[in-house]
This record gives sequence, structure tokens and C-alpha cells, in this order.
Amino acid sequence: MLRHTVIGLGLIFILALVLIGQQAPAPPQRGAAPPREPKIVRIDPAFDAIAPANAQIEKVAGGFGFVEGPVWTRQGSLLLSDIPGNAIMRVGPAGQTSVFRQPIYYGTGYRQGFHIGSNGLTLDREGRVVIAEHGNRRVTRLEITGELTVLADKVEGKRLNSPNDVVVKSDGSIYFTDPPYGLPQQNTDPAKEIPYSGVYRIQNGKVELLTKDVQWPNGIGFSPDERFLYVANSDPMNRVWMRFPVQANGTLGAGAPFYTVPADGPGGIPDGLKLDTLGNLYGTGPGGIWVISPDGKLLGRFEPPEVAANVAWGDDGKTLYMTARTSLYRVRLNVGGKQPCC
Repeated sequence: MLRHTVIGLGLIFILALVLIGQQAPAPPQRGAAPPREPKIVRIDPAFDAIAPANAQIEKVAGGFGFVEGPVWTRQGSLLLSDIPGNAIMRVGPAGQTSVFRQPIYYGTGYRQGFHIGSNGLTLDREGRVVIAEHGNRRVTRLEITGELTVLADKVEGKRLNSPNDVVVKSDGSIYFTDPPYGLPQQNTDPAKEIPYSGVYRIQNGKVELLTKDVQWPNGIGFSPDERFLYVANSDPMNRVWMRFPVQANGTLGAGAPFYTVPADGPGGIPDGLKLDTLGNLYGTGPGGIWVISPDGKLLGRFEPPEVAANVAWGDDGKTLYMTARTSLYRVRLNVGGKQPCC
């Protein structure tokens, strides 16, 4: 009788785990992944104008917990978030690594190594670092003096979920995504106060919801002329990059799918993104960084040895840096993108 009881409880436990797993998509996997050979996949002839024939993916630095949110600074170095390490790290062009700021999260209630640190990073027009903070559930700005200014932590009196990625428009307004990845139980977390995931704007000290039509908003970026805002949807059931027209007043029009990962495509979800000066989208997603033309045609992929999470332009503006699990990689290209610092 006891044996049957134990087996029955085991089946109930397994069933409970399955049901819990169906409630929400898992966050991007943290930690190391089996190494693979770096690869540049050329799908459309137009890709040859982007990546020279001798282009190679090279490792710049490694040994991190899980890296995200890279941004090139006016000091000629790259900042990136080590999320479980609860730190923002600085990496020089030769790969020299140092701590830029630590800790990010000071509170309690998160298990060690969880999504406690910062995620997306960018610069404002004055070169100050703007930070999407997971554990602290807010967007902040690091002043030149070293002091930290909270730009957004609530909307209509309710705490944000866990700001994920952030971009600054040319007029100085700040746009950010707010999925629940930083909450231990995500959508079912008892601390969650907003019943949806949103894309927001911070302007003149006011936090404004722009859309809640993206189930799991993640990476975010503007087209070169700022006529469109691109948002990655990290929903494994709807793996798509969305495109929203930007209205004259900075709000968003109705969004539409820009590019959808084929159902038979590799596993993984859209994550961070950037655009180049020609309007091509570089979206981290299944298998690597998907390069998609402004008219929605897949041109090629960059596949570093580890699964990529985000990208940034650095060096001369034509070097694409890739944060991928525990390491930072780069590839030198024929085209580049506008750096937030310049």
C-alpha cells in the first residue's frame, strides 16, 4: 500500500510540474551551453554586402555568469550586464575586463544567481548610462557623479514587472520593455502588480504605457529614421519581431509582425536587437543573430559558439558585439549602426 502511495504522489508531482511549465514561457536560459564552432550563414546575396568574405566571429572575453545588454561608451569600452553576477562589467577592445558597478540589486527574496542584476543598457544624449534593472524592477540613470537617479519604477501607482531592454530616442525620451522575467514566478508571482507586459515611454518625468499588445516584450530598437520601433516577442508560441509605426508625438500606432520565426525553425526565442544604418534588423534569436532587411527578408545569420542574447555596435561603429551566455564575441562588418554615445 505504501509503495502505491509513493508512486501516486510521484505522478501527481510530475503532473504539477508539467502544468506549471505551461503557465508561461521560460526566460532565456542562463548559464553555459555546449560549445560549437562559430558560423556565418549566408542566405541571401545581399548579405555579402554586410559581412565581408573574410569575416570571422572572435571571442573577446569570457567567464561571466550570463551576459546581456551591451553598450559602447564614449570612453572606448563596452559595458554589459552580468545578470546573475549582479554586476555591470566593463570590457576593453583587447578583452580586458573590470567591474564597472556592483551590486545592482541590494534587496532580499531572490535566490543566489537568479535574475537579480541589470539587463538592457544604453546611453542618453549626455552619455549617461541608462539601466533596465531586473531585481529592483525599475529604470535608472547613472549620473556623471556616480549617483543613481530612478527614472521609472511605477506606472499609475503600480510597480513595474522587471524592465528588460531600453533605448533612447533622439528627442531624449526613453522607451523600454517590461516583461516579468525578473520575477521568480514570472506571471504568477504574488509580487506582480501589473496584469500585462508593456512597452513604455519615459518623457518629462512621466511614465506612459504605449502598448500591451506584445505578450513577452524583450529587445527594442528604432529604425535609423525613427519612423518605426521594433520589439522582440520572446513568446515560444509566437516567436516574432514586431514593428510599430512611431507617431509624430512619439506614441505608437498599431503594430504588425515584421518577421516570424518559421515553425520548423531551430529552438529558441527572439531576444535583444539592434539596427544598422541601412535599416537592417539584427535580432538575437534561435541559433544566433538573424539579419533581416527592412522589407522583412532574412539575409543571413551570425552564429557564435554560445547562444546569443543581445548585440551592440562598437569600435568604429562597424563592429557587432554579441553577448552570448558566458562570453562576449564580435564580428567586423562592412556596415554599422548608430552608437548611442555618438
